[in-house]
Amino acid sequence: MLSRTADHLFWMSRYTERAENTARMLDVNVQTALLPQSAAVAQMGWEGLLTISELMPLYQERHGAVAPREVLDFMVRDERNPSSIFSCLRAARENARAVRGVLTTEVWETQNQTWLELERQLKGPSFERDPTALFEWVKFRSHLSRGVAIGTMLQDEAFHFYRMGTFLERADNTARLLDVKFHAVPSDVIGQATALGAEPVPDHDFYHWSAILRSVSGFEVYRKVYRDVITPERVAELLILRADMPRSLAASLNEVVNNLNVVANDASAETLRRAGKLKADLQYARIDEILANGLHAFLTQFLDRVNALGARISRDFLVPSVH
Repeated sequence: MLSRTADHLFWMSRYTERAENTARMLDVNVQTALLPQSAAVAQMGWEGLLTISELMPLYQERHGAVAPREVLDFMVRDERNPSSIFSCLRAARENARAVRGVLTTEVWETQNQTWLELERQLKGPSFERDPTALFEWVKFRSHLSRGVAIGTMLQDEAFHFYRMGTFLERADNTARLLDVKFHAVPSDVIGQATALGAEPVPDHDFYHWSAILRSVSGFEVYRKVYRDVITPERVAELLILRADMPRSLAASLNEVVNNLNVVANDASAETLRRAGKLKADLQYARIDEILANGLHAFLTQFLDRVNALGARISRDFLVPSVH
């Protein structure tokens, strides 16, 4: 297929996934802000949101001090923020429009309707009254977009580039979320949990780890898998190494490799090898070894490798462009 077509499909799915990830993080932060906590802890949560997306410099340039209402506005509807929900869903729709002939009618109408409805929602007072309703809607539209694509698209190269974009974006976001949120907890808490295994987490930390799990729809999954108290070690294991957890690093890389295998050609052998090696490193890793060597170092290296993988996929298959 044409590289330009593959490029639009790849980025259409990435932007849709990015909008969902942003909505998930904002939703959890808004809910957590309602809990009893110190002003410093609450401030750390809002600053963490900007740090995850590497948007702190841009935010400070526009708004100065970090404040909840300004962060929400910046991350939801600021057209000048390329990672805001508004900007992501607009970019997803524009990429879909560019390859309208390749998409099924259902996929195109889902993307187009999402964009039109978002504009209406942001113009009214409903967002100020209940921001969580908007976040739930964004998540639902992202789920609908993926479901319609799986249910109606021919599973040819176009479909596999669409899927590849989704899971590369998801791997990147989950790694960033883990890195920032684990840094918000003193290292001795993580070290204690690692050493003692099922040592109960203090009440004030329970909400922190629960928020991380809820941001990736992992709270109920955690209860089903571990049937025990929440510990930092198990949260990290679930979101990094469990291939049966849909938003984990392992599950995301499995999907990237599976789709890359289908579209691979002679020029992409090295890209496929690197993707396979990253998948294998996750498959055979152990969480105690990762924590012993340093979670931050592991996640930083993972992000570097995922970003390099995305760059190689762009070089091998897609149109070189700035997104």
